[in-house]
Amino acid sequence: MIPATLTHYIETEIIPRYEHFDKAHNLSHVHTVIEESLALAKEYNVNESMAYTIAAYHDTGLCRDRATHHLISGEILKQDITLRQWFNEEEIETMREAVEDHRASTDHEPRSIYGRIVAEADRVIDPTITLRRTVQYGLKQQPEADKEWHYQRFHQHLMDKYAPGGYLKLWFPNSKNAERLKELQKIIADEAQLKHIFQQLFVEEKQEK
Repeated sequence: MIPATLTHYIETEIIPRYEHFDKAHNLSHVHTVIEESLALAKEYNVNESMAYTIAAYHDTGLCRDRATHHLISGEILKQDITLRQWFNEEEIETMREAVEDHRASTDHEPRSIYGRIVAEADRVIDPTITLRRTVQYGLKQQPEADKEWHYQRFHQHLMDKYAPGGYLKLWFPNSKNAERLKELQKIIADEAQLKHIFQQLFVEEKQEK
């Protein structure tokens, strides 16, 4: 059972920070990662309060830098004195490591079950959402670039991360993500379909700006 005081603190002081991040890392994203983390925590019988807290803090470092946000997020968690109301120093350190280990492009496996949980939850793969988020991120980074540049970036990112042999790692082979990744890989392999989807998403996202 997660203490009501912890939930209140995170919902009022931590989660609202995501309002200031890009569309791919907004409130909807953190709520999804929390939901998926808690589902995995129940399945693997680990401390739900820790899984919840890790998920809530996992992208908070975006307030300073994207490239090292996972490390900054871990420091933000570790330095939050308020968390000592609910966790001891060993638990804080485990949570810091899990937050650091969540990033898909990290060069090492998560150091604990908590790191694997948040890493898996952060990869919530829904082909439609994943493709849209990829377009959104490109527009956030280079809003003035032309459509062809955005398509090339979109295609390259999907190949690098999600195609067979890509750097994305899933830690629970029987998870929903494993099946959804197969669906996404079928779309990526069909470039005509992929380009058609991109065209639709690009137009929709440009109209929203």
